[in-house]
Amino acid sequence: MAAPKKRRTTSKWKPSPPEMVQQFSEIIHHVPGAQVKKMFGYPAAFVNGHMFAGLFEERVFLRLGEHDRASFSLQEGARPFEPIPGRVMREYVTVPEWLMASADELRAWVTKASAYASTLPPKLLRPKRAKKPGF
Repeated sequence: MAAPKKRRTTSKWKPSPPEMVQQFSEIIHHVPGAQVKKMFGYPAAFVNGHMFAGLFEERVFLRLGEHDRASFSLQEGARPFEPIPGRVMREYVTVPEWLMASADELRAWVTKASAYASTLPPKLLRPKRAKKPGF
């Protein structure tokens, strides 16, 4: 008799609080050229096909250029974005909780993230392929 397969256990991600989703939506609404899509099941903002900000559970994350990322990381509570333990997303940082209370300052950092993503070459988005019947 074959040994039973071990199931991989993963913790279920918690949804972002509705007020955080609302705040994120209001900030992104004012970013020129930003599109909101789902990433990890959470709202995320894209420009030219590049994600530059998003929500993950009770956190906001930003994609910043090297200089801005170094400056941002000096702030209390700022850290690299790590959605799965041990899997740090390069160029992304987690917004400290205290910064969420300052809409103007958060908006400034989101604008920097958008500006950085705008400097990257546009991604050519491929259309999704239709699933084959039976799969």
